[in-house]
Amino acid sequence: MDRSSRQPDDAFAGEARGELSPRAVQALWRGSAGLVLAVLGTSVLVAGAEHGGRLPVAVVLVLVQVCALRWQVRAPVAVLAANAATGLTVWALLPAVTLTGALLAAQVVLCVLSATRPRRVSVRALAAMCLPAPLAFGAGGPAGLTVYLLTVVLAWTAGQWRRAQQARMRAEARRAVVEERARIAREVHDVVAHTLSVMVIQAGAADDVFTERPDQARQALRAIETGARSALGELRLLLRAFRPDGQEDGAGEEREPGPSLARLDELADAVRATGMTVHVHREGATDGLPAAVDLAAYRIVQEALTNALRHATGADEVSVRVTAEEGCVRVTVVDNGLTGRGSSAAARAGRGLVGMKERARLLGGSLRAGPLPGGGFEVAAQLPVEGAS
Repeated sequence: MDRSSRQPDDAFAGEARGELSPRAVQALWRGSAGLVLAVLGTSVLVAGAEHGGRLPVAVVLVLVQVCALRWQVRAPVAVLAANAATGLTVWALLPAVTLTGALLAAQVVLCVLSATRPRRVSVRALAAMCLPAPLAFGAGGPAGLTVYLLTVVLAWTAGQWRRAQQARMRAEARRAVVEERARIAREVHDVVAHTLSVMVIQAGAADDVFTERPDQARQALRAIETGARSALGELRLLLRAFRPDGQEDGAGEEREPGPSLARLDELADAVRATGMTVHVHREGATDGLPAAVDLAAYRIVQEALTNALRHATGADEVSVRVTAEEGCVRVTVVDNGLTGRGSSAAARAGRGLVGMKERARLLGGSLRAGPLPGGGFEVAAQLPVEGAS
């Protein structure tokens, strides 16, 4: 689990340094090299027809720029300087080539540098690329100056757009990781907190009647075993998400059914084994509910029963009602605990209650919880079915 949680952080660090996969680097090099060869190479061949002695040197310089693009991701500053120098040399040898065309490779590297390096570095590179502007003005007048500055600024802006897009993707990935960790934390909390609470109470009850009523003690021990097996099955389902893709369960491994309203009676039986009376009422069909709604409803009931066991002072009876209406599911859990005990009410307002509210909120529903005027504590949730997945 620790290894999987560290992998996204390492990936984020690589993206922040501008690192790309080898395949992406290769594709970027081929694309940029093809562009430079097509545009600048053609211009050099056409312009060099009138300067036959200079043409071979200019062609070599163009090939140097193309080869230098191979390292534009790894060392963009050095490649930018080299391509700018060779581009200016090409323009000096063949004045018929526009300065914008001669520095095309440098503009491509400027875009990559703007996307992968800190803004202060890219701004300095932008300023350096603007230094030849007087040469563009002298060769092409205001039109040449405008075209050159426009292409340079557009190259830098395109890199900044790409950088912002990558930052947004990293933020979304981080948010997804945080949400997934929170979801797993809620699941583990619900499974462990409920099961351990029930097991502690059952173990205490078994110890109290071990000598006088051994049959009742054995019943409590069997309930502990059943609850522990159920919890192990649910934890196994959670841990299965961390297995590498394609890895199947071991031969003979028992697959426990996932938490669902269909197992509500099992949940109630585990609480009844502690001596508390549990009434379960169902209205409407819950078989075809979306998985997210089914799981959330089950977990809300589970947490509410756990709170009743742990924090409801004097409670010996709890009522669970699940109503499947058109478009929503209503869950109500009421115990008969004593009111007027501030510590009891405060104890309930912990992580469990926060988790229940968060489950309802993520589905677009609502949950309220609090003491009743006539005594007892109520948890009432409404979970919409429409749009849940």
